[in-house]
Amino acid sequence: MTADSEINPAQAGQLLDALTAIVSKAAAATLIIPAADVTRRLKADQSHVTAADEASEAVILEGLARLLPHIPVVSEEATGHTAPSKLGKNFILVDPLDGTKEFLAGRDEFTINLAILTKGIPIAGIVAAPALGLVWRGVVGAGAERLRLKPGSAPADASERTAIRTRAWPPQNPLALVSRSHLNAATEDFLKRMPGVQCDSRGSSVKFCQVAEGGADIYPRLSPQSEWDIAAGHAVLVAAGGVVMSPDGSPLAYGGTPKGFRIPGFIAWGDPSKAKTIVAG
Repeated sequence: MTADSEINPAQAGQLLDALTAIVSKAAAATLIIPAADVTRRLKADQSHVTAADEASEAVILEGLARLLPHIPVVSEEATGHTAPSKLGKNFILVDPLDGTKEFLAGRDEFTINLAILTKGIPIAGIVAAPALGLVWRGVVGAGAERLRLKPGSAPADASERTAIRTRAWPPQNPLALVSRSHLNAATEDFLKRMPGVQCDSRGSSVKFCQVAEGGADIYPRLSPQSEWDIAAGHAVLVAAGGVVMSPDGSPLAYGGTPKGFRIPGFIAWGDPSKAKTIVAG
């Protein structure tokens, strides 16, 4: 496989176990040192990066170099806002530790994210929650599943494997998941337009996965976000029957090199039919 020979869903499915094994090893790397003792520093944007982020990324980049040596990788800590010289039709987005604030606070919601993108569209995604011992993964068009997997273990050794699917928008009390750290006025105003919606705050991309498995109905974030934070969750949710779109209802565009791999915001829906009736104004 190369950057310019399009990866189709069948090929992505064939890669899923090997990629999950890489992510699982990275998950184990994040747990070696307790959060209270881990080395940390501030980046230029004043967000934290820790030794756990860097250990996870090293495992993932080494594994991808062996498995898919010709596919460009855009990873948060190694790449930052500088793109590889060429992305091509295929590239991989990696967030080695999403939810660093949750990690440092001792919460269990932090995740590791890896997505395969073809022509700017996430077609496969893996999201691991190391502290929970869970992995969500999916290939668009082929379905999604949740694995109960000890960090460091191969997917064949999962103690539990469950197919997941989004749920229909409920007639009463639909549940919206919102960011614990990044909830803004625009997101709150959007949610006020849907009477009866209940809100719960969580950290990291685990919110995508909870919508994907039918535990919630919508996850809006109407503020800028890095592509590596959402691509894997996007793929898992779509594989499970949901949809992810820009606030105006248009498709999300990934591979935004001139924009520093940033998108202006998104809405993740469990029920695509509901998404057709409401967009953020």
